[in-house]
Amino acid sequence: MTGNERKRIVKRYEGLFILNLAGKEEGIKEAVDRVSAEIDAAGGKVEAVQKMDKKSFARVADRRINAGHYVNVVFEACSKTINQLQTRFAHSEEVHRVLFTEASKAEIPKVEVA
Repeated sequence: MTGNERKRIVKRYEGLFILNLAGKEEGIKEAVDRVSAEIDAAGGKVEAVQKMDKKSFARVADRRINAGHYVNVVFEACSKTINQLQTRFAHSEEVHRVLFTEASKAEIPKVEVA
């Protein structure tokens, strides 16, 4: 496999986003749409978005931010895209934290033929 072929391998990732929407509680859907748009713009393909509740942090690193809205996004992208996304979201005021992990492949249910 050459270097160019390795860069184009698309994997399935899961991104856990903690959104900082202090004072903007009605803007959750718009913030999630912007996160999805950033992933699409970087060359990824969003498969699923799961909005979770707002949760308080067990350990508060910044006194101004003591809770966040958790959002889980499953998408396909190449590894180079993940590096770009980490840089983009590090500079975003709406995204407090983000964690990308390689998602497990969905199991295809087996159908028995009679």
